[in-house]
Amino acid sequence: MKKLGIIICGLVLMMGCERNIYRFTEGSVYGTVYHVSYQSEVDYTVEIRQEMERVNQSLSMFNKESVIARWNRGESERVDSLFVTMYEKAREVYEATGGGFDITVAPLVNAWGFGFKNEKLPSDGKIDSLLQYVGMDKVQLEGVRLVKLVEGVQIDASSIAKGLGVDLVAEFFDREGVQNYMIEIGGEIRVKGESNKQRPWHIGVDKPIDDAAAANRELQLVLALREGALATSGNYRRFYVVDGKKYSHTINPRTGYPVQQDILGASVYAPTCMEADAYATAFMVLGTEEAKRIVKDNPHLEACFIYQNKQGEREVWMSDRLKTLVLEE
Repeated sequence: MKKLGIIICGLVLMMGCERNIYRFTEGSVYGTVYHVSYQSEVDYTVEIRQEMERVNQSLSMFNKESVIARWNRGESERVDSLFVTMYEKAREVYEATGGGFDITVAPLVNAWGFGFKNEKLPSDGKIDSLLQYVGMDKVQLEGVRLVKLVEGVQIDASSIAKGLGVDLVAEFFDREGVQNYMIEIGGEIRVKGESNKQRPWHIGVDKPIDDAAAANRELQLVLALREGALATSGNYRRFYVVDGKKYSHTINPRTGYPVQQDILGASVYAPTCMEADAYATAFMVLGTEEAKRIVKDNPHLEACFIYQNKQGEREVWMSDRLKTLVLEE
């Protein structure tokens, strides 16, 4: 009887360990890498990948059979539910930022060599001619159809799709009852609960140092997060230099040219990663003062801006709630 009791106790301990296990998976997706850590007795590696691939099937411009690729080519106006989810959030951020965020920027992104076509350094005349196709007022969603009100309009969802991919995995975990997780795709992150160290997830924000290979990363600050999403946009990863001049990948949809604002890096903390992703891009376009105003007017948004002041010195601005989440050194 005593021996049986020992065996039962051992089984209970083993089951407890299994429930407490943190799993880790990583790989490549959307032209970048992902890392996922979660506490579960079930291995969800396959399901995690399946959720991410939903974005490729709907929103990848590099997948010729995706919904967005076929729409861009004018082959079909029909869109799927994932596309509608993306579009409705993009429209909301477009209106909130006065057009600072605009997924119809695709013709300009391509012209500058950052899209699915490989061009570089367009002429002023070329930019002027492309602006007629930019603006979310030039498309209209009618049920499961997205109608082009101006022929030639194309959509680039790359500034919001990664965040949506993160959210899809998070929503899957929530449905499965996973209480502790961290999902990161190309620097866009969403967390819940605690890490395997039984503390909030420690999430770093990079210093905006020009480094396309991401080989010399330095942290500006570290946040302790138990929920929500963090996305960062900056011109220190994707850019090219021609004749000594730097051209960033973030295109201002209002002007047609790469952004030349004072913000070097914008990090946004929001309930969903799709929203954080979109606003981070928009703030790079808008600049520090306009971005601050939008954050202060939206209680569900928090942000950190690393910017250059008029004297050419770097400064950091942080919203009040985000300050409370910064880990002290």
